Amino acid sequence: MSGFRSREDKIFTTVGHIVMIILSVLAIAPFILLVSGSFTENDAAIRYGYQFWPKVFSLEAYEYIAVQWQQIGRAYLMTIFVTVIGTVLALLIVSLLAYGLSKRDVPGMKILTLLIVFTMLFNGGVVASYMVYTNIFHIKDTIWALIFPNLLMNAFSVILVKNYMQSSIPGELMEAAEIDGAGQFSVLFKIVLPLSKPILATIGLLAAVAYWNDWTNGLYYITDSNLYTIQLLLNEMNNNIQFLTSSAASLASGISTSDIPSASIRMAIAVVAILPIIVAYPFFQKYFAKGITMGAVKG
Repeated sequence: MSGFRSREDKIFTTVGHIVMIILSVLAIAPFILLVSGSFTENDAAIRYGYQFWPKVFSLEAYEYIAVQWQQIGRAYLMTIFVTVIGTVLALLIVSLLAYGLSKRDVPGMKILTLLIVFTMLFNGGVVASYMVYTNIFHIKDTIWALIFPNLLMNAFSVILVKNYMQSSIPGELMEAAEIDGAGQFSVLFKIVLPLSKPILATIGLLAAVAYWNDWTNGLYYITDSNLYTIQLLLNEMNNNIQFLTSSAASLASGISTSDIPSASIRMAIAVVAILPIIVAYPFFQKYFAKGITMGAVKG
């Protein structure tokens, strides 16, 4: 029987490894194709399509982006600022609200939880949101237009943090702190939040990715080019490639039609946009499965 079980375990492990290898290849292959396409000569990309190894190696797409780097650099700084401020504010609001909702003995928390869940299922739509943000909050063409809309639509994150606080942080630990004279803010910032690092790191990374990749808020609320984020700017460049190609002869920079990499630049734009997230992700990954609360209460 033990030999039979060992054979089953080996088969299960082998099949599991094969499945994970296939899924890993499927996940990595598009990124390899993306990077390879960005280094492919434009005419070769049009003639032969995108391949995992450049048919004709070229840096023309990145050279074209470098010409526009003054504007792109400003957009990068804007994106970094929006991502950092938005993520910090999102974590603060989510933590405060989730901590309050995790208190089962506080009157009205069930009704408030129901209202928050309701916003996850139904919303007023784009038109209603646009009218509220422009006519009531007056955030159009301000930096807050890139922060507030995402900041106020994180009900899912609130529910995740609330459930984590209720299930993973011992209530006895908070009660002991309150008996010792700690107030609610002391309990939150000195006990609950330090023990909630795994879920906060996860929510923070999700919020940061959402802010970094967001371009719809800029599309709706931003017309001032000085407030463009990298996603909005690169999306504008991508959408205007055909116009730039057709009018290249009249540009002051003197770039000819053949100098504009209309095919490979789309890949280069995507690489430039996702590179910071790929670099930052490994530094946060260790928090995802970290069980900090195990063994917090003894005896």
